[in-house]
Amino acid sequence: MTEGIQTGYRVLARTYRPERFSELIGQEALVRTLGNALSLGRLAHAFVLTGVRGVGKTSTARLLARGLNCIGPDGTGDATLEPCGTCEPCTAIAAGRHVDVLEIDAASHTGVDDAREIIEGVGYRPVSARYKIYIIDEVHMMSKSAFNALLKTLEEPPDNVKFIFATTEIRKVPVTILSRCQRFDLRRVDSDVLATHLASICTRETIDAAPEALQVIARAAEGSVRDALSLLDQAAAMTADRIDADNIAAMLGRPGRNDSIAMLDAAMAGNAANALAALAQAHANGAEPEMAIADLMDLVHRASMLAAGGGSDNLLEAEREAVTALAGMGIARLGRAWQMLLKGHAEITAAPQPMAAAEMLLIRLAHLANMPTPGDIITRLGNGSHSDNHADKGPAPVTSNAAAPTASATAPSMPSSGIAAAPAEVVSAAGGGSQAAPLPVAEPEQAPDPELAAEPATDMQPAKTADSMPPQASTDTTPLHSLHDVVALAEAKEESLLAARIRTFVRPVRLQPGHLEIALA
Repeated sequence: MTEGIQTGYRVLARTYRPERFSELIGQEALVRTLGNALSLGRLAHAFVLTGVRGVGKTSTARLLARGLNCIGPDGTGDATLEPCGTCEPCTAIAAGRHVDVLEIDAASHTGVDDAREIIEGVGYRPVSARYKIYIIDEVHMMSKSAFNALLKTLEEPPDNVKFIFATTEIRKVPVTILSRCQRFDLRRVDSDVLATHLASICTRETIDAAPEALQVIARAAEGSVRDALSLLDQAAAMTADRIDADNIAAMLGRPGRNDSIAMLDAAMAGNAANALAALAQAHANGAEPEMAIADLMDLVHRASMLAAGGGSDNLLEAEREAVTALAGMGIARLGRAWQMLLKGHAEITAAPQPMAAAEMLLIRLAHLANMPTPGDIITRLGNGSHSDNHADKGPAPVTSNAAAPTASATAPSMPSSGIAAAPAEVVSAAGGGSQAAPLPVAEPEQAPDPELAAEPATDMQPAKTADSMPPQASTDTTPLHSLHDVVALAEAKEESLLAARIRTFVRPVRLQPGHLEIALA
């Protein structure tokens, strides 16, 4: 065998597996519940532990088996949440050789025959331990027949038998099994807690790692302790010097955080050339296009959370200033950028040339940066229409009839005529019928007020002359007795469109002197 090669090295994930519940990080609710159950003597006969990979399901099952069978250093101890680790049951269970603690991999023991072996073994008392414990890992892999075979035994097992199930896919476990077990959902470990745990391991292993590098590892692990320890193991083997964030980014195939910030800043500023240059540099350093865009999405997400009122405690020092500046762009622009990045990320995964798809995404994002948001467009249109209305307004016509401006303001799209506009029909919320509306009548035009006509011209109101005055409508006092009279009057005033609409959409309901009640067709 070659000299100088370590043959007995154990990876960090195995070396630092929790030996007691106090070392199980991020699962305070589980530890508190089990501790209370042991102290009160209310321990269930079956447990199911669920959660993502690497959060401590199997470790919890083994710790629980050791705690239930621990007898203490003097051999007189009871079940405890903190096993001593020195008694015969504790050492045998930790080594995986205890006869009364059976750990079964359900992925390779899926059939009903395997379930029958468990059922037959349940009938025998423990050989040397307090409890006979069955730890079934990946229990969701068992067949339907195997689950059905366990139902009766799982519902009423002997007092000295405990079942502990572990699974990553709780949805695949039949509800009839779940209803017979006490369920614990193991949470993802927070990145800050995980980074602190990694720092303590680095101290014990004399690994020189920058805090930013440990934060990057904790984020990449996505709450999995085992994944974080595996990444730390890989990083320690990659370099004998100090581990920094750039080393971790290169190891993960991601751009450095500074490269991602520069890329996003350039794109959000509309500078497509600089954004493409940053992407090309990251790609040359080994970053995959998909991971580069994923990092941009992470920055936009953190900036949006900060803009929405979230804290900045989980930000790295290197990115705090940049993310704060991005948050100042507002949620509208950040949300629009997120939607484009999200769609572009899906395009990159399906594109035959991911790099080309990433470049096109940055070009679109830079082009979009100079476009106003929908809120800006509405504001500009509102301001523009408001000023245009004021600019187009001329001097108001002077008339003694107050009803005319009211009608024109209410229905500006209606053609001008000597007919007073009828109010629209009002329908009640309960589905009632029409309400009475004033009957349109021809109103004679009155001569202008002599005082107003004699009023001198000013800068704000030009003097009215005979040439500038609008032509006066002819006086028509013909009474209107029916809807046909209204139509005839409209045609006489050369309002053919109004007459056609009255014929099509108006139905008479009741006629009274001076009023006509109508219904809209």
